[in-house]
Amino acid sequence: MAGSGKTTFMQRINSYLHTQHTKSPSTTAPPYVLNLDPAVRSVPFDSNIDIRDSINYKEVMKQYNLGPNGGILTSLNLFSTKIDQVMGILEKRCLPQTQSSNEPTGEQKPQVAPLPSYIIADTPGQIEVFVWSASGSILLSSLASSFPTVIAYIIDTPRTTENTSTFMSNMLYAISILYKTKLPMILVFNKTDVKDESEAVDWMRDFESFQAAVRQEEEEEREGSGYMGSLLNSMSLVLEEFYNQLSVVGVSSMTGDGVNDFFTAVEDKRQEFEKDYKPELDKRKTEIEQERRAQPVKDMANMMRDMGVSSKAKGTGKYAKKKPGVQPEDFETVSEGEEMETDALAEESRGSEWVDRDEDEPEAEDEDLNEASLQARYAQAMKDGGGAAAGGVADYIKRTQG
Repeated sequence: MAGSGKTTFMQRINSYLHTQHTKSPSTTAPPYVLNLDPAVRSVPFDSNIDIRDSINYKEVMKQYNLGPNGGILTSLNLFSTKIDQVMGILEKRCLPQTQSSNEPTGEQKPQVAPLPSYIIADTPGQIEVFVWSASGSILLSSLASSFPTVIAYIIDTPRTTENTSTFMSNMLYAISILYKTKLPMILVFNKTDVKDESEAVDWMRDFESFQAAVRQEEEEEREGSGYMGSLLNSMSLVLEEFYNQLSVVGVSSMTGDGVNDFFTAVEDKRQEFEKDYKPELDKRKTEIEQERRAQPVKDMANMMRDMGVSSKAKGTGKYAKKKPGVQPEDFETVSEGEEMETDALAEESRGSEWVDRDEDEPEAEDEDLNEASLQARYAQAMKDGGGAAAGGVADYIKRTQG
């Protein structure tokens, strides 16, 4: 949230990682830093990639007639349109490059500097960027596709422990981001030099402690119907499972206390990402790749139908998928029948089993379009047509259909 100390926290962990690099430069490298806040005037750290280099926040506000929040949101949306370029830079700088086959293997190569172990990104305080905007999903999903990605949700500890309502609001914001992004999350209670995080952590881990705090607030205020207290108690019970999935650390961005604990939590979440999140991401990638590969088969079936080599009557052909109680005359539109026949041809070319609904027709054997005959006729059509000549294909159709 705005004012929670995200930028100061970024400066602290950036300084910590540079210190680690100074202590052992041969084994560690400085972090790769991204600034994603287009409205910030200055940042206390050097950025390798800065959104302000490509997006003029004030110009966006002026051009699109927007206020401050709308300008930040639109700037992130514009930046996300170039995420492929950003990912190309990150992968080049932070991932090991494979050796080219043309490079000699016998010669001794110069020692290569270690790659950055961490990519850290500072975000704007607008929660809408990651909850409601497409840009947040694009940025995080792109990062997660190449790198183990962990979200650190920064909380202003003194303010969140002022009352139970503020605490619960922060927890709801955190849970909305967690379930929207589906990535590992760490709750960072910042500003522990002002107030210790133990009270907030106790509210998370002990339901009775949170109930006692709610009752104490109600007694001190001595007004209202008690609806808010009942709501807060109910919500804390609902969020109990959510709390168990989170790592919680207390950090002081001013003094540096707790930074070691934070990076220990990051390592735990990295392992969690590799174990639980990465298989799901790989599964979604495989499904998308299968859909992409299956599309040309369906396109070919559409082309063959347009060339006139599918069944004689649209939507009533022998390759319509058999459904109990559905007859060709039940199709309400021609396009509905065409779609069913196209799906049938595509499935047949992939080797699926389809039912011949026109077995009694005498010309059924002549029109049998199995995978081999379909591909043979298409190859012959292309051969006669000189590869892609329209005249050759037309002549072939006239000979075969005449």
